[in-house]
Amino acid sequence: MRRILNAMYDYRAAVLTEAGRPAEVARLREVLRFTDARLNGLGMNDAQVWDAPDSALSEAMTTADFTQALMTFVERRMIPGYQTVSFPFEQFIKPESTTNFLPHSRYMNRGSLDDLEYVGEKGTARAGSVDDATPREHRVVRWEKQFDFSMEALVNDDLGYFDDHALRMGQTARRSLEKFVSNMLWNATTVARLVGLGALYSTTGRLNTARVSAARMAFGQRVDSRGNRIPASMQYIVHHTGLIDTVATIQNSTLVPELMTNAVNVVKGTFKSIEDPWVAGTAPNLPWMALTQWDRENIVPFILARWSALPAPLLIRKKSDQETISTMLGATGGALAPFYGSFETGNVVVKVADVWGTYIDGTEGNLYDYRGAFYSDGTAA
Repeated sequence: MRRILNAMYDYRAAVLTEAGRPAEVARLREVLRFTDARLNGLGMNDAQVWDAPDSALSEAMTTADFTQALMTFVERRMIPGYQTVSFPFEQFIKPESTTNFLPHSRYMNRGSLDDLEYVGEKGTARAGSVDDATPREHRVVRWEKQFDFSMEALVNDDLGYFDDHALRMGQTARRSLEKFVSNMLWNATTVARLVGLGALYSTTGRLNTARVSAARMAFGQRVDSRGNRIPASMQYIVHHTGLIDTVATIQNSTLVPELMTNAVNVVKGTFKSIEDPWVAGTAPNLPWMALTQWDRENIVPFILARWSALPAPLLIRKKSDQETISTMLGATGGALAPFYGSFETGNVVVKVADVWGTYIDGTEGNLYDYRGAFYSDGTAA
């Protein structure tokens, strides 16, 4: 118990010091000194001398400093957990934001402007065509999970349990988001859309140097809605975990690793590989996808929308539904701090909440712009 109190004091004192509130740090130190003495069986009498117990530990435990420190402790363990990244999707997913939970429309221009025309001396220029503005809608939804701490686990000096649980809450929030993004790439509708577009957007071959080259050439042949070539280039390959060594071989070989010749490996160093640990696959048929860099060529294959009011996970605690009627000292009753938990079980209830979403379409899946992707299911050709 004393270890928990000291850890919470350190966290809360750091916050108050950073905020320039030294007087509150001193007051908090006195609260800690009082509590530590009570844990040794001492109490403070009317002469302000520590001797026999004459006050209750609950007086210190119900201070605002304790409950604030409790949340600060959890947040500081949860945040590192959330920052534990297994799938660094932020590199190729464009961030978007919404102001509410209604569908938000963005207009994508898939066509270029008309070419200039010769008009001759005193000629009049003809009006150009209307831009191809395709609407794209995305929306966000809530994602939440509740976690219960037993009061006994907190009081019985089980700091390891409390510490690990807070860390796992952060890891859970990040893992849930990563799985959502992974499903954006590999869901059946997204895949079917790319396969249906033909050889310039998909293949059935396993990942090797020749197919990486074919994907690069496919991006080089992309055109807009008016048939004009667009400057698309392959920047990323997102792949199944089982392809880590295959990708490393392709990236580091000077010669083509699949050939018994002196052919130069022309795709070496031409893309960045990103492992997706959440995509399903059975070796040796492991999927992979090539993508553009959305902020380089303005071709956005996928987006991740977040609610502007909640750009990161939120940690919420539930108020205790208990209140005191009286104490042995005759003090007046009042509401108890969240530390005391529920009336029925004494559990302390904490909830992790987040809000995110993406573009959803019945025929395109989550492909915001199909021109930015190239898919392979990884099966033998």
